[in-house]
Amino acid sequence: MVHGVNLEIADREFIVLVGPSGCGKSTILRMIAGLETITEGQISIGDRVVNQVAPKDRKIAMVFQNYALYPHRNVFENMSFGLRLKKTPKDEIQDRVQEAAEILGLQELLNRKPFELSGGQRQRVAMGRAIVRKPAVFLFDEPLSNLDAKLRTQMRAEIKWLHHKVNATIIYVTHDQIEAMTLADRIEVLKDGRVEQVGNPIKLFQNPVNTFVAGFIGSPPMNLVLATIHRNPAGPSMVLSGGLSIPIPDKPGVTAQNFSENLKVIMGLRTEDISIADHNQPCPKDWIVPGIVDVVEPLGNETHFHVKLNGESFIARCEGRNPIRTGDQPDLALNLNHLHVFDAQTRMSIY
Repeated sequence: MVHGVNLEIADREFIVLVGPSGCGKSTILRMIAGLETITEGQISIGDRVVNQVAPKDRKIAMVFQNYALYPHRNVFENMSFGLRLKKTPKDEIQDRVQEAAEILGLQELLNRKPFELSGGQRQRVAMGRAIVRKPAVFLFDEPLSNLDAKLRTQMRAEIKWLHHKVNATIIYVTHDQIEAMTLADRIEVLKDGRVEQVGNPIKLFQNPVNTFVAGFIGSPPMNLVLATIHRNPAGPSMVLSGGLSIPIPDKPGVTAQNFSENLKVIMGLRTEDISIADHNQPCPKDWIVPGIVDVVEPLGNETHFHVKLNGESFIARCEGRNPIRTGDQPDLALNLNHLHVFDAQTRMSIY
């Protein structure tokens, strides 16, 4: 069930609906496609309200997670199936399929059956079947979930290139925030059938409206720690349960002086804003804190490490070739310019 979703999608925009399982993103996509009935409101595609329009007449094309290819038909027949049902002239069918095959690199595979194709090739065929219809809107329902990690990375780039090539509106559903960040012009974050925030990827990453968006967008997620506001002559600070006190600097247009004493808050700081301190080139705006490394996760280009700061657990980052080890006790630099503060009760951003 979805509640009061109100979204306007621009022509040729690539918008991604993202959220955990059961948040309503696929339901919204199916409502746009006409596969689910809406109980109130209206859905418009272009200038036409399509509430009572059959799915086949909505000028949409849907690409599913499971490809939905006919196993006994070759690639050409799968891609052209919808056109043949509409009695499209044979010459036009040939031209449209060839054009889509060239876009997707399927020219040499048109006579193969689905069982002769890789997962990525099958997904291209499913996209080709959508392209030949020349729809007003492409709907993608978690199309990369069945692919391995390497193919997902490749297909993300191909889908983004496809959007540029066909110059069409795309609505894309995924539970993978990396897909959302890399593909979207705008992202709509959903939770329990409600829209939490809509915006471009950088806006959602840098200015989450609440702790759910802060924790969902970004990998690893933002560090979120309970704290209490303490006012002192030097300015307000946040005191964590272990006693660590972190000052709250003013931001442009925002003053921390308005925070009341003993206000319960949640401190937010992303992993890239916690790094090993460089004592040779100290940054005056960083807050230096000693830490103890619990877990090290090397990724090659960078390393994530779990660290205790006065007993509180955080995830930090360092350069991948840094020889950090479990048990090390580095000084860490906290970039307080990117500090976030959320109200502990409402979990909404207040700073």
